[in-house]
Amino acid sequence: MYHFVRPLFFRLDPEAAHRAALTSLEWLHRAGGVPKIAGKRVEDPVELMGLRFPNRVGLAAGLDKNADHLDALGELGFGFVEVGTVTPKAQPGNAKPRMFRLAEHGAIINRFGFNNHGVAHLVERVQKRRFDGVVGINIGKNLATAVDDSLRDYLTCLEAIHPHADYVAVNISSPNTPGLRTLQFGEQLDALLAPLRTRTFELDEENGRRVPLLVKIAPDMEADEVELVAGSIARNALDGVIATNTTISREAVQDAPQAEEAGGLSGRPVFKASNRVIRQLREHLPEMVIIGVGGIDSGEAAKAKIAAGADLVQLYTGLIYQGPGLVGECAGALAEEN
Repeated sequence: MYHFVRPLFFRLDPEAAHRAALTSLEWLHRAGGVPKIAGKRVEDPVELMGLRFPNRVGLAAGLDKNADHLDALGELGFGFVEVGTVTPKAQPGNAKPRMFRLAEHGAIINRFGFNNHGVAHLVERVQKRRFDGVVGINIGKNLATAVDDSLRDYLTCLEAIHPHADYVAVNISSPNTPGLRTLQFGEQLDALLAPLRTRTFELDEENGRRVPLLVKIAPDMEADEVELVAGSIARNALDGVIATNTTISREAVQDAPQAEEAGGLSGRPVFKASNRVIRQLREHLPEMVIIGVGGIDSGEAAKAKIAAGADLVQLYTGLIYQGPGLVGECAGALAEEN
C-alpha cells in the first residue's frame, strides 16, 4: 500500500512530506487503522540494560523530535522508539530548505539543527504515552549555548526527562549544531560523560528507578578515534552506545545533484561506515550494548548490523523509502536468527 502512496508524498517538499506523513499516521492511529497497514508487532523479546525490548527494532531519534506521535509510531511494530533530539529551550532550527532527498541512493541530507519545542513539551507528551515498548529520549544542547557550556544543557534535559525515559541518549554527533562533534573526543568527552554519569546515578536514587545512559556517536572516525571514544565510554561506565549518526562524507553520493548541500547524510550510503564503527566498538567494548543505525532498508541489512556486533537496530531513512512494512520485515528477520 505504501508504494502507492509514496509518490504522492515525494511530490511534496521533503520537510512538508515529513509533516504530512506524521499527520496522516496520527489520523490513522486515532481511527484504529495502523494495524491494517503495519500488521501485528513481531514478538521477539530481549532483555538488555535491565529493560525488556519487545523486539530488536527501534525508531531512531529525529523522526519525532517532540514525542507528538509516539503512540502512532510505536503502533507500527517497533520494539522501542527514541524521541528527540530535545533541548532545554524550544528553538526553530536552521533556515529552510533543510531536508533533501537523494532518491537514487536511498538517502537524505538534513540540516534541521535540533528544531524542537523544548524539553517541557516533550515531557508532557511522553507522560501521556500508551506505547508499551521501550522509550528512549535523545538529548542535546541549544544552539545559543556555547560548546564550553554544553554540560549545563545536557544536565537540564537529563533532570527533566529522567522520571519518564526508559533510557537516555546523549547526542554529541549531529553535524548540524556548530562545534557539537568536538565533544566526542579526548578530555572534552570525559568532561561531559563523567558528570552526566554521576548525575544519572543520583537521579536513579532520587526517583527510585534505574535509567540507562547511552551516547550517540558519528560514523566519521578513524579506527584510533573509535578506540579513544570507546575508552571514554568504558571509563565512565555508560550502559550503551548508538552507532551511528549521519555522515558528513559525500564520497558515496558524488553524482547526486544535491550532494553538496550542507548537513548530515543518512540512509544507504552510511551503511558500511556504520557497520565498520560497530565492529570496531565491539572489539573494544565486548560487553557493551550497541544499537546499530544507518542504512537499514531491508531485513538482510538489519541482520548485517547484528552480525557486525549490534544488539539492537534502529530505522529512519529506510522507513521513509520502504514504508511501514520495513519494521515487521526487519523484526521478523532478526527473530528468525534467534
